Amino acid sequence: MKIAATTVEEYIAQVPPERQAAFQQLRQVILSNIPHGFVEQINYGMLGYVVPHTLYPAGYHCDPKLPLPFTNIANQKNFIGFYHMGLYAKPELHAWFVEQYAKYSDVKLDMGKSCVRFKKVEKIPFTLIADLMQKMTVDEWIQLYENRNKG
Repeated sequence: MKIAATTVEEYIAQVPPERQAAFQQLRQVILSNIPHGFVEQINYGMLGYVVPHTLYPAGYHCDPKLPLPFTNIANQKNFIGFYHMGLYAKPELHAWFVEQYAKYSDVKLDMGKSCVRFKKVEKIPFTLIADLMQKMTVDEWIQLYENRNKG
C-alpha cells in the first residue's frame, strides 16, 4: 500500500484512520528520541529519518543523490513497517533488540533484516523503540556505514 506524498504531513493524512493514532505516536517517539543530526523527510515513499547531505555529502551508495537512510516508518497493506538500518548493519544491536522485544511485547516478533512489522498497532512497544532510537548517533551510523561499504 504505497502512499503518494511529497511531504510528511501529506503522508500522515493518508494513513488509514484505524492506524492513525499509532502511526503518529510512533513518529513522535522517533522524533523525541533520535539523536541530533538526523532529518525527517519523505524517503523511498515512506517517512524517513536520514543523514542529510550537509553532514554526509557522499549520500547513499545505491543512489548518491539520496541522503543516507537510517530509519523509516511506513503504512503497509497489513502492518505498520518500522525499518532501522542499524539493526541490519550491527549484529549486536539486532541481538539486543530481539532479546529486549520479548520484555516489551507479548506479540511474537515479526522481523526481517531491518524491518519490524507491527500488525497489531495497539501492541507497538513504543518504549523499546525509544530506547533503540537512542542507541546510535549520526557519527556512529556514518562510521558503521562506511566500514561496511568499503571497497
